[in-house]
Amino acid sequence: MRDFQLPGRSPVHATQGMACTSQPLASQAALDMLKAGGNALDGAIAAAAVQGVVEPGSTGIGGDCFCIYAPGGRGTPIAFNGSGRAPQAATVEWYAQQGISEIAQHSPHAVTLPGAVDGWYQLNRDHGVLPLAAVLEPAIHYAREGFPVSSRVRHDWHNSTAHLSRDENTAAAYLVDGEAPAVGQLHRLPAMADSLELIAREGRAGFYNGALAESMAAYLQQQGGLHSVDDFRDTQGEYVNPINSDYLGRQVHQCPPNGQGVIALLLLNMLQGAYTTKGALAEERVHAELEACRLAYAARNAYVADPKFAEVPVEELLSPKYAAQLLAQIDPDRAVEPPREWMLPRHNDTVYISVVDKDRNSCSFINTVFHGFGSGLMAPDTGVVFQNRGQGFSLQAGHPNAIAPGKRPLHTIIPGMISQGGKVQMSYGVMGGQYQAFGHLQFLSRHYEFGLDLQEAMDLPRFMVDPFSGDVEIETSVDAALVAALRDRGHRVADAVGPIGGSQAISIDWDQGVLTGASDPRKDGCAIGY
Repeated sequence: MRDFQLPGRSPVHATQGMACTSQPLASQAALDMLKAGGNALDGAIAAAAVQGVVEPGSTGIGGDCFCIYAPGGRGTPIAFNGSGRAPQAATVEWYAQQGISEIAQHSPHAVTLPGAVDGWYQLNRDHGVLPLAAVLEPAIHYAREGFPVSSRVRHDWHNSTAHLSRDENTAAAYLVDGEAPAVGQLHRLPAMADSLELIAREGRAGFYNGALAESMAAYLQQQGGLHSVDDFRDTQGEYVNPINSDYLGRQVHQCPPNGQGVIALLLLNMLQGAYTTKGALAEERVHAELEACRLAYAARNAYVADPKFAEVPVEELLSPKYAAQLLAQIDPDRAVEPPREWMLPRHNDTVYISVVDKDRNSCSFINTVFHGFGSGLMAPDTGVVFQNRGQGFSLQAGHPNAIAPGKRPLHTIIPGMISQGGKVQMSYGVMGGQYQAFGHLQFLSRHYEFGLDLQEAMDLPRFMVDPFSGDVEIETSVDAALVAALRDRGHRVADAVGPIGGSQAISIDWDQGVLTGASDPRKDGCAIGY
């Protein structure tokens, strides 16, 4: 339990339903869905749609989604992969012929086909209770009538000013006299409201067929992209079998590749029960976590890809033998740099949502446009900011993540769920781009192995190895003595340029009938229940 004489927040407790998001208006929208008779999935989609309006740098209808959902909170959860694919004309050979050796963020080639709207439609159709139009109504309201800009959202928005200025359509929608709107300023997105209303009326067809799809495809082609109307029409996510691993007698469930959830499980397999005697921020434990991060992310970059295009050795990556082999490579006294053959672009903009309802339907949902405001490209009069997920591809022939027609790039976003004895114990997730797999290790170990409550586990200072430079990014709240000790062990330590990631979680006490939620203080959001 936290020290109540220090700044902080407590976990939230309720019995009937709960929602945790990184934006209060989204949390409230989810709870409103539950009170209106909707279920956890309806609430999660409503929250994601609202966040695409009120937290626009992080997510939107031009992005992707992943979901893990447990009906009634029992049995094996279902998983949905709503990540978009490369255009059918996209080949390594084409890029080589054009002399393109790298996919830039503000490039039409960074835009994969947005998968979020199809994911919302399929999940709502198959597992929701309320009609999609009702679920999207709060987002439409905030886009049409306006929303007050919150503090963390404004911070990220301001940092994206130059990026937004590169496209006249995006600049017109998101900048006021060339600047990000101020904290508390009311901002409206009428074109996005129009597109959301079209989706509410016509479902996925309103987005992927007809005039809206034609406008989006034509705009991307004008920018030099390879996208066609057929690419939009054929966009479709899919239900997938979740992968899982045992963690201290619990099952941790993740979506399978092309996401990096397998690496979160690998990290848990490596470090569960190891280096735990002196505390979560003890020098020995922090060093071990950083070294495990280096090794696991090297494995990610070598193996994780779209399994329909490359062989991904999931069973081997999750085997106890492999975890033991990697753990044995950690020098307890010195930092060692593993080979880094290929790295992904930086980013830290995603929203994660956890919702549990009165029937204990449990939804772990994540939605993203990748980098802040994605590619920064927007088709005129659509309100759709396109993601830049295509930067997750390699243009190197033969690489597991080499771009190919209809292929999905390696994804960083990973919803999580934990069950025990056939019942959901926790719906949780961590935001923060490359940090996410490592963040799952930190959050879960701090809660289950070091005894911190959900909120304390989120509040504790964070760090990780930057997969580009090999430097250790560490939040400024970390004790100076620990930083010095890490440097003595050979780590190149640098202050993180901003807060590392974010997180949300809801746990279920089946005996007491109580839900407990927590929301990361690094964001604007909250956990609320009733």
